[in-house]
Amino acid sequence: MTTLRGPGTRRPPEPARPVRAWVRSSPGTHLWLLVIAITSVVLELSSRDLGHYLLHRNSSNIHELTQHPAQSLFTSAFWIENPSSFLLYLVLFELVHAPVERWIGTVRWVAAVAGAHVAATLISQEMVLWSIRNHEVPRRMVHVVDIGVSYGLAASAGLLVYRLPGPWRWGYLVCVVAFFGVPLLTGGTYTDIGHAVSLAVGLACWPLARGKSVASNGRAVHSG
Repeated sequence: MTTLRGPGTRRPPEPARPVRAWVRSSPGTHLWLLVIAITSVVLELSSRDLGHYLLHRNSSNIHELTQHPAQSLFTSAFWIENPSSFLLYLVLFELVHAPVERWIGTVRWVAAVAGAHVAATLISQEMVLWSIRNHEVPRRMVHVVDIGVSYGLAASAGLLVYRLPGPWRWGYLVCVVAFFGVPLLTGGTYTDIGHAVSLAVGLACWPLARGKSVASNGRAVHSG
């Protein structure tokens, strides 16, 4: 049966269909990317002083958490300090966030990523505050720039462990723990602490993956 189309109707190019389907299957990931792209352009076009202000105003450091706790926790997830690294984050979002969101669903994915971002931020900044009080770091660290999306990526990387089948799962787990753990064990910064916390939250979110299909020997099986 042939479908008739009006004279003004154009059939979308074939290559656009899988791309559109992929974006629709992980809307949260791509909406997040879009906002980061916008803020990166704003930062790139801003003067040095304005860029400095924007980074600090949207940071989740001790000062901003004290003055604007909810706002700083939210907005800090939509900025990256170096706009030139946007393409790297684009690749990481497609490789890590998108598959996890598509697998467990947007609501569960948001819960895991947001929970990890908040927990990692609060714990790492509490460590900064403790270090300041013990005179291990200068007082100006209350204004340190603490923005970015890496905490959420670490959480999704942890959840991705449960998506992989058989021996691949354990090999990946060793690699991801080493990636985030080695810097922490070799004189890591407060950011490294945050990454470790986020990874732990992602791994602890395994109940969100229960009942979701996992590929095994080319076939789909159900986990949990």
